Amino acid sequence: MIGEDLLGIAPLDRARIELILETAERMQEIAGRDVKKVPTLRGRTVVNLFFEPSTRTQTSFEIAGKRLAADVVNFSSNSSSLSKAESLLDTAKTLDAMDPDAVIVRHRVAGVPQRIADALQAPVINAGDGAHEHPTQALLDMLTVYQEKSRFEGLTVTIVGDIAHSRVARSNIYGFTKLGAEVRVAGPPTMLPPGIEELGVKTYTSLREALEGADVVMALRIQLERLTGAYFPSVREYSATFGIDRAKLRFAKSDAIVMHPGPVNRGVELSNELTDDRPSVILDQVRNGVALRMALLYLIAGRRMGEGI
Repeated sequence: MIGEDLLGIAPLDRARIELILETAERMQEIAGRDVKKVPTLRGRTVVNLFFEPSTRTQTSFEIAGKRLAADVVNFSSNSSSLSKAESLLDTAKTLDAMDPDAVIVRHRVAGVPQRIADALQAPVINAGDGAHEHPTQALLDMLTVYQEKSRFEGLTVTIVGDIAHSRVARSNIYGFTKLGAEVRVAGPPTMLPPGIEELGVKTYTSLREALEGADVVMALRIQLERLTGAYFPSVREYSATFGIDRAKLRFAKSDAIVMHPGPVNRGVELSNELTDDRPSVILDQVRNGVALRMALLYLIAGRRMGEGI
């Protein structure tokens, strides 16, 4: 994967996904050290090119780069020449002329990371683009599930919420189906995109039916900033019908885990109790995000496998 872009889960085969997850597991050992830094990417430069607000993803990439001893540059669109009407691609080409070793791109418009990747020599990692894909979130979700369940084959993964507008849902669908899990999606009919079944998932408008026998339950954030119409009558009604609490979770398997990409709208997608305590693995997802992004930087911008971590 040296020098390759990572723009989505859809183009990846199972072997490549497994390579990334195995590398991330190796990276987790670094977090347990007294000094959480290795010289693996010393002399390499990573640029965080975020055109959309982010806390978890941007911070996670920054920590990941610094733990590998890379020089990390956080690009702010507000303080850049974009505020002077410089085009997006001109900005990207200017950064590329500075010879970065990887560029991390997040944008509210689907397809922007691809456009930037087409214009740059440096490899590009998609940190989320519109409602298209969020590959690194899906990969850390897969890592978290594997740590909890030790397998993917035969698992039932239920994703609940705004499937139509969720890049997280799309990337997770691609990933978990490639790894052999059954994926179900559930939500109001207005939030289930037409033709979603073509991706190999089962669709439900009944939360109880979608949760029946599930091993993994993933709630999605209601993205009010992306919604342009009345997709459900009210937040209160959504919470009553599709919000998950312990009473509803009893329909899943007794050892089911609960996930959420964050940030959680407490009392809407998940009850406070499920957000803070087991079987929630939300904080594990956050921790795994650093190791997963370390793995990607290592594989994409770093030295070849076999030189050691």
